[in-house]
Amino acid sequence: MKENAPFFVGYLKIPAKLHGFLIKVSVIIFASFVAGAFLAGASQDDPGKAGFRFDFGRQKLKGVLEANPYPLLHVISGSDRIDAGQTIMLTAQGKSGIMTDTNALNGRVVEATGVIVRRGDLDMLQVLPGQRGIKPTNEASILPASEPLGRWRLQGEICDGKCLAGAMQPGRGLAHKACANLCLLGDIPPVFVSSKPVEGEEFLMVGGADGGMLPRELYHFVGQFVEIEANVERRGDLLVVLVEAENVKVIK
Repeated sequence: MKENAPFFVGYLKIPAKLHGFLIKVSVIIFASFVAGAFLAGASQDDPGKAGFRFDFGRQKLKGVLEANPYPLLHVISGSDRIDAGQTIMLTAQGKSGIMTDTNALNGRVVEATGVIVRRGDLDMLQVLPGQRGIKPTNEASILPASEPLGRWRLQGEICDGKCLAGAMQPGRGLAHKACANLCLLGDIPPVFVSSKPVEGEEFLMVGGADGGMLPRELYHFVGQFVEIEANVERRGDLLVVLVEAENVKVIK
């Protein structure tokens, strides 16, 4: 050790000759944290432009309600934002699906009022509570027949459709798993995000192989990259994948 070399002692003043060294070290540490934060953010998927579209105003749609596996509206009278002929998923406020008895309204024409949640071509209508949100009419209707598209082997992620559509960002991945499962427990429609287009579509609503809701045993796979083998159907212009628990596996 050089004679008279500056030496730091915690209870004494910092030697003048060490000031420059400490400033340089502090700048390097700070820059390292900034660079690390930037790289961590840059490595994540861009959530894109998604969210509640309050700027669209309250939407009032008329269509045929389909109850299973989750409530859908086959729009017959749309708005300036939702076209007639479109099929849109329905949800309620918070982490819950619509509380109306949709089985009693299955195949009936209803008026649905609410706000759109949108990510790209994925739309969901968050309806108002009670009959303000879903109001049956006396109009005659025919529920559109589903079109079987065969059995597919797909890779992607099971998400809750509401957060994925933009209620939260990014609405997918393991960091969102707990929130997604709470939404699914509340009967919010789940959506499968396929790594490759299926009949030109990236987003597919998910149901059980029996045509009902997503089986609870599949909640374990939410937020993970998985491979599924399942039947796919077209309901209006929306695709639905009907999944068996034994035909889902995590891709590592």
